[in-house]
Amino acid sequence: MAVKIEVGAGGVPHNQILIYGLVGSLILIYLTYLNSATNTEYFAFFGGLASVAALVWGADTIKHLCSYGLGTGVPSAGMIALGSGVIAALFGAMTGIFAPIVAIIVAAIIGAVSGLLANHVVRMDIPVMIISLTELAVVGAITVLGLIAMVGGTFDFQNLFGGGSVSLGLVIGSGVIALIFMLAAIAIQHAFNACLGPDEKQDRTLMLAAECGFLSMIPIAVISFAFIAFIPALISLVISIVGWLYTYMRYIELSKRDAYAWLDAKPILEPKGGA
Repeated sequence: MAVKIEVGAGGVPHNQILIYGLVGSLILIYLTYLNSATNTEYFAFFGGLASVAALVWGADTIKHLCSYGLGTGVPSAGMIALGSGVIAALFGAMTGIFAPIVAIIVAAIIGAVSGLLANHVVRMDIPVMIISLTELAVVGAITVLGLIAMVGGTFDFQNLFGGGSVSLGLVIGSGVIALIFMLAAIAIQHAFNACLGPDEKQDRTLMLAAECGFLSMIPIAVISFAFIAFIPALISLVISIVGWLYTYMRYIELSKRDAYAWLDAKPILEPKGGA
């Protein structure tokens, strides 16, 4: 039986973050459907915000899972999450307005099966493995679907097939989906991987997760210029940059708060008078 290691105890309970992350990201991703309702693309940025909300939840889930000593399992958990998420998101995106709900259900099934295999076939025997991989798969699905909506202005591939400004072939065939996979996979695993240790603090870890989410939004916003109108893409880019600057500065403040000492790096100077 794996032994849980207490890291950064206290803070907001994980189940509360789960509820906030799931409900918040669902609401945000559905706000992108305003594009279809108003026949515009101005609401594409909500897809990116949905991804940020999901990534914050995912970072705390990885902390919850890897507190059982899975230090090297952090990248693996992130890749499993996004691998499951891509499959679920693409499956769900073919179901129209129900895409986020279908993607969540499919992702949860894939994640639960992965957790069962990990515990009962690989014999990892980690108490929270099944529920954590289920959560991470759902996080991956919402993140992928949100960033897809940010690129194309909609999460509904049926609309993309129907002669809209973006085609499914461009979204998938251009390799954008691969970039979304890598950006999201790195973002979901980096926060806890960077902050883990005896001095890990939940607020600092989750702020870094949000910063990674907004940072991932920036290249997606740049790419969206090729898929949606100029002004909506510009709005997405501005929101991404502003969100990243704010969360980055807050993360630096929290890092200074928790650090024993803060030393600014200086260039290594050549010693005077030779060696």
